[in-house]
Amino acid sequence: MAAEFDSYSGKCPHLSAVLADESDSAALLDRYKTVVKWNTYRLHEVAYPAKRRKIAPPECGVCAIALSRPFACLHCSFAGCWPEKHIKLHLQDRGHEFCTDLKTGNVYCIRCEDFVYDNILSRIQLSISIAAEESVTNFNVARRGREPFKPWHANAQETAALERTIPSPCQGRRGLINLGQTCFMNVILQSFIANPLLRNYYLSDRHPSKLCKTKDCISCEMDKLYAEVYSDSAAPYGPIDLLAKTWRISSELSGYAQQDAHEFFITALNQIHATTRGSTSLQCICIIHSTFAGLLQSDVKCERCGKVADKTDPMLDISLELKGEAGSEQGLTLASCLRRFTHPEKLGPNEYSCEKCGKASHASKRLSIRKLPPVLSFQFKRFEHKSADKSAARKIEAPVRFPASLNMAPYTTMIMHKQEQLKESGSAAASLVPDKSLGPEALYEYDLFAVVCHEGQIDNGHYTCYARSHDEWYRYDDDKVTHSSLGACLSSQAYMCFYVKKHLDYKPYVTPSYVVTREQEAVREREKEREKEAKEAARMREVEDALLAAI
Repeated sequence: MAAEFDSYSGKCPHLSAVLADESDSAALLDRYKTVVKWNTYRLHEVAYPAKRRKIAPPECGVCAIALSRPFACLHCSFAGCWPEKHIKLHLQDRGHEFCTDLKTGNVYCIRCEDFVYDNILSRIQLSISIAAEESVTNFNVARRGREPFKPWHANAQETAALERTIPSPCQGRRGLINLGQTCFMNVILQSFIANPLLRNYYLSDRHPSKLCKTKDCISCEMDKLYAEVYSDSAAPYGPIDLLAKTWRISSELSGYAQQDAHEFFITALNQIHATTRGSTSLQCICIIHSTFAGLLQSDVKCERCGKVADKTDPMLDISLELKGEAGSEQGLTLASCLRRFTHPEKLGPNEYSCEKCGKASHASKRLSIRKLPPVLSFQFKRFEHKSADKSAARKIEAPVRFPASLNMAPYTTMIMHKQEQLKESGSAAASLVPDKSLGPEALYEYDLFAVVCHEGQIDNGHYTCYARSHDEWYRYDDDKVTHSSLGACLSSQAYMCFYVKKHLDYKPYVTPSYVVTREQEAVREREKEREKEAKEAARMREVEDALLAAI
């Protein structure tokens, strides 16, 4: 039956037929909206119960088992389980065609015997989920709800501009030529290409290289890189100019010796930041800080008087030691490394002097994440240098398990402080996100989109990269690009991992100050022109009156 799938249009013909009929489409869409909205509110009530009561999950209509991942029929009120195929049996027995996975919003067609995609349902699922989250979210700031999300719709001017464009067939995937042990650079560039925020910035022509006059501008080379990758050429590309400018700017990375990918990553971020617009006297809002910048908070608690001194520092990435909470290199996971990163550390009397006590004292220091960035970059410290002698350096080969989806709530400052308050008060309800004012867990969730791997030894190794493109995974080995899988990516020896937020934060739309200033100046210029024209007309009338009087 799967052969009935329309390979030409890429759509399920059965779902397309239903959506083409006005009455059938209305009934199906109403049912789909109802179950998606119900599930979003249900998940929120589980996380933030109004009272301390147990909220029962939905049950299968056949075996009555509690459903952690419910499947709902889109033709009636039946909900069933997937492992025992009760939802599929229901569709076959009742002659119903479609059901939906409430966790993801994906629709299953019993006639195609597969999950099917439709952009209408995808947009509905996204808009309803966001709207439901907005309605039940209340932040501490100003004690008001979130700003309603407004999707972009092209106006007349934008539509006219889009009609003048020429579509260019491209895949957005292109190998990069190794220019002489430059695999360290190629993998970081591939992670930049897969980064949705950087991609949208440069493909939106926010930094046109042909108009920029900055010398050795790395941001111009990034603009050219995206133009080359998203062109119709599939041949490997050699970023020669980018490498040459990097050598001129950073002498540490010059030459054909092996370099560290993380060092190049930090250098590239600094150079792109230095050559893009957006820096203000209050904060930098350039594309690098808008994408990677977060805040780390350090809390130092005096064991003598209990005073807590906090300090925040900016961060662009997080470097993690390859040790678990017990200090072992066995059974490492990204979560265990993060728990060790945020675990309190004892400070001796020679390391801390309390302002309140006025004397040196024992203290404990703990790090937490005050502000989560849109894109999280993790580096695992695989290269260990115990002394100044480089020959004594070694590579830590310990495998680290990391997830495809990551929840960062347990490592944030607000969550950790809330959990401490609950423990001190003796409350048993120490849930992951214990307060509605902290927002839904969706705001803390990230998806993996790129992984940089190091293969070989510390002095004779090679970098490769896994990156996601259109929900498919690919392996980049310099100029070779091969189709891969999420499983292969998750089992690789990761050196750096890149995650992007599932739901990006957004603020109320405000017209940029430079646009307001430009419009105000234009209004003043027009007023001056009108005044000038009025004075000229008055002067001409006086001249004409004088001539008439003389005649």
